[in-house]
Parts: sequence; C-alpha cells; structure tokens
Amino acid sequence: MSGGGGGKGGKRLPEEEHVNHERWLVTYADMITLLMVLFIVLFAMSTVDQRKFNALKQGLSAGFGAAPSITDGAQGVMAESGADGVLAAMAPTEVSSQTPAEKAATDAAVTAHDQKQLQAQYAEATAEAKRLKEVSDRVLEQLTAKHLEKDIQVGVDDRGLVLSMVSRHVVFAPNMADLTDRGRKVLDILAPVLREVSSKLEIDGHTTQEKVKPMYFPTDWELSSARSITVLRHLNETGGVPNSLMTAAAFGHEKPLVDPADPDAQRVNKRVDIVVLSPLSAEARALLPIVFSKLPDSEGGES
Repeated sequence: MSGGGGGKGGKRLPEEEHVNHERWLVTYADMITLLMVLFIVLFAMSTVDQRKFNALKQGLSAGFGAAPSITDGAQGVMAESGADGVLAAMAPTEVSSQTPAEKAATDAAVTAHDQKQLQAQYAEATAEAKRLKEVSDRVLEQLTAKHLEKDIQVGVDDRGLVLSMVSRHVVFAPNMADLTDRGRKVLDILAPVLREVSSKLEIDGHTTQEKVKPMYFPTDWELSSARSITVLRHLNETGGVPNSLMTAAAFGHEKPLVDPADPDAQRVNKRVDIVVLSPLSAEARALLPIVFSKLPDSEGGES
C-alpha cells in the first residue's frame, strides 16, 4: 500500500522534445525563391530592343567609319540611357578607325555633296535672277515710254528685286507723307506689272539722316511708316494689287541707300522701296546679287 501511495504522490518527469527533421526545407525554399528572383532580374536586364540595338550598331559603325563587328542576334546587358550617352559622347573626329584612303574617300564624298548642293542653289538663283530681270526690264520699259525711268533705281539684294523711288519729283515733300502727282504716275505704271507678277511685296519707308525732328510726326519711324503705307494703299486702291501680297515696313533713317556724307545723299535716302520678294531659300537668295550682276545687259546697278 505504501509503495502504491508513494508512486502516486511523486513528481511527473517532462516528456522529451520531438526533433523536427524537416526544418531544412524552409531554408531550401528560401534559397530557391531568391534564385528564381535573381534569374528573373537577369533575364529582364538581358532583353534588348532589337530595333534600338540595330540603331546603336549603325550609329557606332558611322562613328568609327567602319563596318560594325557586332554579330547579328547578339544579346547584351545595356541600358537605353547608357547607349544614348555613348552615342552622344562619341565624336568621329576623336575616335576613328579609317585608313588614310578611306578618309580621303569620305572627304571627297562630302566635298562632292557640298558642290552638288551649291550647284543646285546656283541654278535656282540663276533662274530666279532671270525672272527678276524680266520684271525689272518690263518696269523700265513702261517708265521709259513715259520718260519716268530716272525716278526709279533698280537693284537686287538677298531679299529679291528692289525698286527704289528716289527721284526728287517722286519722293515726298519734307515732313509729309503724301505722294506727289509724279509719284502717283510712277506707281500707276508699276502696279500692272506687280499685279501680274503675283509675288509677295514689301513696301519699305525711309527718311533722311538729318538730325531734325519731323514737324508732323513724333519721330522718323512714324514718318517712314506713313510713307510706306501711303504707297501700299495707292498700289491697292488705285493699282489693284491685292492686299494679301503686300506688307509695309518702316526703317526711319537706319538704312541709307548711299553714304549720308555724299552731297546728294539726303535726296536719295529719302525714299520708298518696293521689294519683290523671292521665294527661294536663304542660301539661294544670298547668291542673287552675284548672279543678277552677271546677266547680259543687266540693269543691276542704277537706271
């Protein structure tokens, strides 16, 4: 009895902890997940846009002056911004694999291209100069028939044909913006020719270089502007030249036709220019004065 009681009243021993033999699976699963993420990132970085890659190859080839050595279908890890930076920083003059013969051929090709472009511009300028020459000849023919050829000076600049009203019989009275009777006759002769040409026209007003404030206008700018608008309105309202073809400009005393120190400069510099604008490019128009002066029987200077 005592032995049974002693066993019942004694302390219970703790059970032994069960060992988990599958804990390595957690570490293994973490490693597999990290490897999968790594390969996904590497795959994304190694995917190259074929179109941009081809453009890069062509840019590198042009920069080095030689055929690219990158094989078709090659893959590489390249950021787009990095590719652009390489192309932007690379200058053909700094790094080049061209041989002397290849460089000479390249220079010859560039020179030939420039010459061909210049020849095309010269041909355009020649055709345009002939057209403007025909216009000036018609104007002078009509003026000569009325004995008014001395009232207009003909020239060509990089804008086109310039018809300058310079005669003391045509230009405005001092401080005034009203046309003289002779000035209206000259414009009546010019209007039909300008109307048929259908070119854009710029009407430029100019004053003398005398340092005297105009009597009826605040400054020379307002006076020269009023004179150009007077001519524009007469060409439109009396001569029938469309308003859409004309613009008015004022230059005050800033653009003298001749040196203000010349004895007769003030009479000539006080004028209105009617400019028949050329539609050519700026490069071709720059050749107009040279080409126009070489035309046979050119009236390119004065009439």
